[in-house]
Amino acid sequence: MSKLDADVIIIGAGPAGSLAAAHLRKRGLSVLILEKERFPRFSIGESLLPQSIGLLEEAGMLRAVVEEGFQYKNGAAFVRGDKYTEFDFRQKHSEGWGTTFQVQRGRFDQILASEAERMGAELRFGHEITAVDVSGEFPQLSAKDAEGKPYELKGKFLLDASGFARVLPRLLKLHKPATFPARRAIFTHVEDHIPAKAKFDRNKILVTVHPQHVDVWYWTIPFSNGRCSVGVVATEEFLAPYTQDLSEGLKAIYGEDPGLKNLFKDAVWDTPARTIMGYASDVTSLWGKNFALLGNAGEFLDPVFSSGVTIAFKSAALAAPLIDAQLKGQSPDWEKDFAVPLKKGVDAFRAFVESWYEGGFQDVIFYEKQDEKTRKKICAILAGYAWDQSNHYVAEPWRLKTLEKICAPG
Repeated sequence: MSKLDADVIIIGAGPAGSLAAAHLRKRGLSVLILEKERFPRFSIGESLLPQSIGLLEEAGMLRAVVEEGFQYKNGAAFVRGDKYTEFDFRQKHSEGWGTTFQVQRGRFDQILASEAERMGAELRFGHEITAVDVSGEFPQLSAKDAEGKPYELKGKFLLDASGFARVLPRLLKLHKPATFPARRAIFTHVEDHIPAKAKFDRNKILVTVHPQHVDVWYWTIPFSNGRCSVGVVATEEFLAPYTQDLSEGLKAIYGEDPGLKNLFKDAVWDTPARTIMGYASDVTSLWGKNFALLGNAGEFLDPVFSSGVTIAFKSAALAAPLIDAQLKGQSPDWEKDFAVPLKKGVDAFRAFVESWYEGGFQDVIFYEKQDEKTRKKICAILAGYAWDQSNHYVAEPWRLKTLEKICAPG
């Protein structure tokens, strides 16, 4: 047998890859992370959920994140026309953290990658995977280094944490059609200059529904340095007229909502807007012979409830002990102990995302006669606790349909 480069090779140094590396290093396994980009690099997904903080704590990475001074976050605010509601994540059904942060992902991801290195993982930036063979005793990869020189490497186990690049689904043909309609996001960062008297809580993400289109929404994520992440999500058909100049198009769409137009009347739009489309994904399997898919590499729903990083962290936390057991000669049940529990949380999020775009969940959150216990359970979902089976909207997501009927207008 040729020399192994590491016990575990991880493709991608984003949140899923770095957190997985931390868990694996705590178990004494050697870890090699290959990252195509050079950090810091721009990424969306800046509004974390409280569930993520507990997962960072378990991995031993929380202190580094806290000490960076990111924007404190305690909830989410929603606006639809003249209706406003907010959820304080500390007032939730589930046990666990009720606060979190809103982060510039370039710096956040760099901190996590540095923590993984500090804990003993080897990290190679600028290295790209070009081919993968999982048919042998151990996974074998073909790669190019930062200078473009090809080389081969081999590990006992392979984790794909490549995010939207979805390296293994692409190379191993694991893709299957996503169940969500194709949508596009246009986004950027701005120097916000939000008026001091504006009704705006920097400790919360603001989600705004378009004045005329229930399935079009905006995000406003404030940072601690006077800047905001702003973006809009809609169908390709709706956004097509705005895509010739993405920056001007995004400004125009923000101008269509009176509240957002006033909020950003003094903003400096100093960063070119970007776009991503068709981001929803699904795969035939989340695992295979000596490999597993983490986070967005396996499945991504939609950015509306900021679930991406939480799902990434949860997948890493579920995978690490199974890898450890397998490399010690045991036979873990990857379907039962990884895919099934991970999908339970994803399916809970999915029910709420689908209901959001249909308008039913919007009726629920803006309902004026909310039951306190029900509100706390909804708040727990919004805070990321989509794996808490004591919450019947997690255990039985179909119950949301009943709630929609109760809260429907008229």
